[in-house]
Amino acid sequence: MGKKKHKDNVKELPPETLTEDSNSKNGKKDTKLSSKIYERELTKLHIELVKLQEWIKHKGLKVAIIFEGRDAAGKGGTIKRITECLNPRICRVVALGTPTEREKTQWYFQRYVPHLPAAGEMVLFDRSWYNRAGVERVMDFCTEAEYHEFLRSCPEFECMLIRSGIILLKYWFSVSDEEQEHRFQARIDDPTKRWKLSPMDLKAREKWVEYSIAKDEMFSHTDIKRSPWYVVNADDKKRARLNCIHHILSMVPYEDLTPEPIELPPRQRDKDYLRPPISKQTFVPEIY
Repeated sequence: MGKKKHKDNVKELPPETLTEDSNSKNGKKDTKLSSKIYERELTKLHIELVKLQEWIKHKGLKVAIIFEGRDAAGKGGTIKRITECLNPRICRVVALGTPTEREKTQWYFQRYVPHLPAAGEMVLFDRSWYNRAGVERVMDFCTEAEYHEFLRSCPEFECMLIRSGIILLKYWFSVSDEEQEHRFQARIDDPTKRWKLSPMDLKAREKWVEYSIAKDEMFSHTDIKRSPWYVVNADDKKRARLNCIHHILSMVPYEDLTPEPIELPPRQRDKDYLRPPISKQTFVPEIY
């Protein structure tokens, strides 16, 4: 298994290379990322993610990545693209539900601590302890004292994680009012996506400005030098996914531990093995 120095071979291409053929709409150029270019660049990034995964396992690294942002900002889609090519035993997703009555009485960070990565793991938090600074703050699910205590203790908590050896990355997916409305409507029109819209999402839509104020206050307290926020412009889903994955790869130095090509051994001969009659097995009906 040879080691190769990691090289950034997924450099950003010139804008004209990354876009569809120019189509004029009201005098403006269409700069939408083409599916062909998107799939090509995503494939490159997937290869690098697998290299990063092997390096994390080899070196026993502990990586925690937080994904936050408004509803329908594209967090879930980005997480899905990251994990689809990785080993779930190394890279896992944490998406906690509503806290139980018992958890509500615990130290606030306590329910998140068991999900932090051990050596050789990368954990992706689809929303995180920042719920307190967002939905809990805006919807009055926490007291003023609890909220202000969170703003004080969160930077200290994250610095403790970093000192313990955890590589912590925090991403905020920023989406415009118009784009969020477009995505909400698309979910309403698609029966397979309506489950993504909860009553809480719709309520949050009504409190757009309050969420903006809460986000600004959160950043003012928790966007610190040792644990900064990285903002992803998420109005274009495809670009947001590529840019976020590219940035993750740039933040965790790694080397190429790609195994040498494998040669399959010959399959064992049947010899005296007799296969049971197929009629004794129950098959799934071939509807398609």
